[in-house]
Amino acid sequence: MDSGVDRNRPALGGLWRGLLLAPLVFLALFFFYPLLSIFAVSLAPDGQLNLGSFVEIVTSAYYRETLWFTLWQAALSTLLTLALALPGAYVFVRYRFPGKSLLLALATLPFVLPTVVVATAFSALIGPRGLLNTGLMALFDLDAPPVQLERTLAIILIVHVFYNYAVALRMITSFWANQNPRMEEAARVLGAHGWRLWRDIRLPLLRPAILAAGVLVFIFTFTSFGVVLILGGPRFATLEVEIYRQAANLFNLPMAASLSIVQIGLMFLTMTVYTRLQRRIAADVVSAGYVARRPRNLRERALVLANLALLVVLLFAPLLALVLRSFMAVGAGFTTQYYRLLADNPRQSVLFVPPLQAIGNSLTFALATTALALVLGLITAYLLSRRDTGLVRWLDPLFMLPLATSAVTLGFGYIIALDEPPLNLRASPVLIPLAHTLVALPFVVRSVLPALRSITPSIQEAARVLGASAWQVWRWIDLPLISRGLIVGAIFAFTVSMGEFGASLFIARPDTPTMPVVIFRLLGQPGAANYGQALAMSTLLMAVSAAGFVLIERLRAFGMGEF
Repeated sequence: MDSGVDRNRPALGGLWRGLLLAPLVFLALFFFYPLLSIFAVSLAPDGQLNLGSFVEIVTSAYYRETLWFTLWQAALSTLLTLALALPGAYVFVRYRFPGKSLLLALATLPFVLPTVVVATAFSALIGPRGLLNTGLMALFDLDAPPVQLERTLAIILIVHVFYNYAVALRMITSFWANQNPRMEEAARVLGAHGWRLWRDIRLPLLRPAILAAGVLVFIFTFTSFGVVLILGGPRFATLEVEIYRQAANLFNLPMAASLSIVQIGLMFLTMTVYTRLQRRIAADVVSAGYVARRPRNLRERALVLANLALLVVLLFAPLLALVLRSFMAVGAGFTTQYYRLLADNPRQSVLFVPPLQAIGNSLTFALATTALALVLGLITAYLLSRRDTGLVRWLDPLFMLPLATSAVTLGFGYIIALDEPPLNLRASPVLIPLAHTLVALPFVVRSVLPALRSITPSIQEAARVLGASAWQVWRWIDLPLISRGLIVGAIFAFTVSMGEFGASLFIARPDTPTMPVVIFRLLGQPGAANYGQALAMSTLLMAVSAAGFVLIERLRAFGMGEF
């Protein structure tokens, strides 16, 4: 056997080497080229080197406060998320109860919902016209809504936990479920119980997964855009929101570009830490894991019920309120009126097309995104599964970087860079699936890569010895073993594309809006009909995402996967 053959690489010679270049070329054209264009606008706005915007960022108290707020709100959101997800992971790993897989699937739903849908859901639950406030006002005969959380820091933190709880839950659960329980059993025999068991055994054992989950949640909350823009209001601004304001509202492109560079640099360093932690997690996984059992006593049943109650209150109550409010019209009771209005486009509407057309646009863009992300993600996974060289260690965070780069920065870069030949795509609808593919690509790679790394190289080598061609090895050995990962990656790409908001807000044409863009425009207009249509379209988008994640859970084995 040839020990120099790269692990899991179909030996297709020059063709394979050419294919490996495809994702790198795609990344160069549609990620780094727009970013370099941002650098040019920032560093040389008039054709000459000018660092005035960076000097202003350093010297201005406003920008320093914006950066500080971005950092500490992300850190606090991360700590709150981990504090709630850790006991949840314990319950899902240790206990077996009805609906466990379904709950784990639905718990992931908030992660792919666009921020406009989440804003609508929380407004439907705790807003001035929400179910909670209207119920309390009717019950206690109040004149004003008693729950006032909009435009506060509290609602930002709550929604960040809402978004990222499932990310931390999945990563910790996946790692914990594959650990050998004998170490903990031995510690119990030696007298370790309660907090001592957590401090000396469980937390050190889970440290790699907790750190990796914490870094990933920090990345998502650091680049938070829609949550702060829609729910936080003008009092709060992260770097992401400030980039949008400088570019879209103030047309200060040099400052927007300089802020983008600061954010990209911080996120690349953070993503490098994450990918190294992720490799450590993969190395620490063992074959013998915990076997879930039914709760045996009142204390264990209370623990399970408490965590399930948290899931219901934190994750499902806003989404359920969204669905209920979409079927409730003022003075009409239960109605499908708002869904019927999606087919109309009255005069002087904020939309150029009927809202229903946006559903067709989103489906078309999502299918194109899925196809492109699947092809590029598969090739990228093979590239990253090669021998652990220094080049691969740097390529891993490089391909993950689009996930950590703000969608607003990406859309901003497209506006600057792709407006002249040979890439004059600024007015083309093709730009939307290209942007969505960059966001979806890391999810495909992370779905396929664990399956690819689990293939024993000796199986491939034995097939070659028996005369199988490179194509036959891939067709009859690799493909069946990674097929589930490919399907999971495809569903991820589809749902991520359907819900992408930040970049689409910049680059979507008025006559080809996506569902999240239409929801945002409807929410920005007064009137019960506009608000009701936003509720109805949000419900439809949520239903598509829920169906996708239920399917993912059926295809993916418990405790497997990098997300």
